[in-house]
Amino acid sequence: MAEGRSETISTVIVAFLTHYFDERPDVGSAPQQVRLTLPDVTLDLITDRGVFAREGIDPGTKLLLLEAPPPAPSGDLLDLGCGYGPVALVLARRSPGATVWAVDVNERARSLTAANAEAAGITNVQVCAPDEVPDDVRFATLWSNPPIRIGKEALHAMLLRWLGRLDGSAVLVVQKHLGSDSLARWLGDQRFTVSRLQSRAGYRLLEVRPS
Repeated sequence: MAEGRSETISTVIVAFLTHYFDERPDVGSAPQQVRLTLPDVTLDLITDRGVFAREGIDPGTKLLLLEAPPPAPSGDLLDLGCGYGPVALVLARRSPGATVWAVDVNERARSLTAANAEAAGITNVQVCAPDEVPDDVRFATLWSNPPIRIGKEALHAMLLRWLGRLDGSAVLVVQKHLGSDSLARWLGDQRFTVSRLQSRAGYRLLEVRPS
């Protein structure tokens, strides 16, 4: 009994220490299925331990998918921090003439996104690690529920890297209590034009454009 309890406690500790922004989650795999239902898209998606919002589509992502302006119909689109793929797959469904780049540092998340795209019959998604995106690709649309918990310095570096490749607009969803307003001010200081599109249930939806 003590041995079994010890194993359970160890599993909980590993799960706590494993972050969805780790390159290789240390927690064991336990796939499950969730359903994403929107007015225009319904998707059954496989999730797993060690990725963001494993138990279901989180409220911030749902707000982004419901309220963001329509993505560019063609060109290159970016889901930054794709997780298991809900944003990337919706972008691909709404813009079948575009190429959607699903980018994540988490290799388990990337594998899930690729598998979910294949299962849904979606062929215009390119899943890759950040350094695998060709340097000459510019983005007409960027959607992201950014990983705020990686820390301010890392977050700012990530956003500058990808927003610097933006030819159109980005839409970011950020919890208010995790610094959405200060992030909007910082983006303005970096000479981006920032507009608040929506505020609901503790989340801000920010549209960001190059000045």
